[in-house]
Amino acid sequence: MKFDTVIIGGGLAGLACGIRLQNRGFKCAIVSAGQSALHFSSGSFDLLNELPDGTAVANPEEAVRSLDPKHPYAKIGDQFAFYAQEAKQLLLDSGVEVQGDSKQNSYRITPMGTTMPTWLTLADFTCLKNATDVIGKKILLVNIAGFLDFNTKFIADAFEGNGAACKIVSVSLPEFEKLRQSPTEMRSANIARILENENTLHALASRLNEQASSCDVIALPAVFGLSSPAPLQTLKRQIPTPVCIVPTMPPSVPGIRTQKRLRRVFELAGGFYMLGDSATTAETGDGKVYAISTVNHGDIALRANHFVLASGSFFSNGLWASMDGVREPVFGADVDFDPNRNNWYNASVFEPQRYRTFGVATDERFRIKINGKVQDNVYAIGSVLSGFDALQEGCGAGVSLLTALYVADQLKK
Repeated sequence: MKFDTVIIGGGLAGLACGIRLQNRGFKCAIVSAGQSALHFSSGSFDLLNELPDGTAVANPEEAVRSLDPKHPYAKIGDQFAFYAQEAKQLLLDSGVEVQGDSKQNSYRITPMGTTMPTWLTLADFTCLKNATDVIGKKILLVNIAGFLDFNTKFIADAFEGNGAACKIVSVSLPEFEKLRQSPTEMRSANIARILENENTLHALASRLNEQASSCDVIALPAVFGLSSPAPLQTLKRQIPTPVCIVPTMPPSVPGIRTQKRLRRVFELAGGFYMLGDSATTAETGDGKVYAISTVNHGDIALRANHFVLASGSFFSNGLWASMDGVREPVFGADVDFDPNRNNWYNASVFEPQRYRTFGVATDERFRIKINGKVQDNVYAIGSVLSGFDALQEGCGAGVSLLTALYVADQLKK
């Protein structure tokens, strides 16, 4: 099987790169093992929230100038602002409605009710101006009876700590009774499927209107719109009180919807999305890669002019750690890591962890290296890269999107 480009990894980075290339006339295939980090998303895309030394970032476009040269953003260089705008536009063009600006971080509500800085937020959610902003003085905090992935007590404590007054209620509808029989079925995605029904939404709106007469805002869990934003829009039209959606613990309904939407856009543009398949080995030589093998295709190799590694970090098996070190399993790419295992971690879980900066070594164009030799046609993007701590710096989505588009623009048919 022959393609212009084969992308290994079907998450945010892989899909953004694939959409960009398909729109430029490339014939692309994405090999995706399964769920990506989007399924655990809280509904926002972070660009840069904090510098490695802990300095808070208000304006990402200014802050990137002080990053270490090994950081992926430093390799993008003066084009950072351009690709931040291109990334936002790609999401909008793909039907993923977002709000935000790379010149000024806003704040989002977390599943615990606290606030964190962010870049882009899905239109479902409310953007706050600062860390202590609240969504209303009197908040009706609502959960679906039996839904355990939305802790109203923690959320209420966080809201009240910023000056709000919360009233917690639990809503039960007959449509949820079957799910409630098993706690494993009472999950956000299953609830969202039930709430696709307009009659169920109308019944829920009636219950909420009965409770909300003296409240400024109704805060609900993000369990609406597995396929589109329509169910939430329908609900809001039936409730005169403003509605605020709060992220839940994973799985994330808005994240799943984003993943599904981006995949659909990629496939409608002519891309091949190979779900449930994993790359295993590569055919290399003379500083190039000629083909890869996958689990599902057996001895049928996937050949391409270019390969893009978007396989993620340890979480998604893009990197493997052992007592001897860290390795990248598909190409055997060189990995930047500390050979002294004692330096990999900090005893305090709340401190930066060194291992989170480990990743594939690349040149200034994000081409990988094998035994120190740059591979002319193989690139790495997203969280498989070295030189940044996505969790501490709050830049995981930004690195995925910006490196994906930057690399896509370098490839030639």
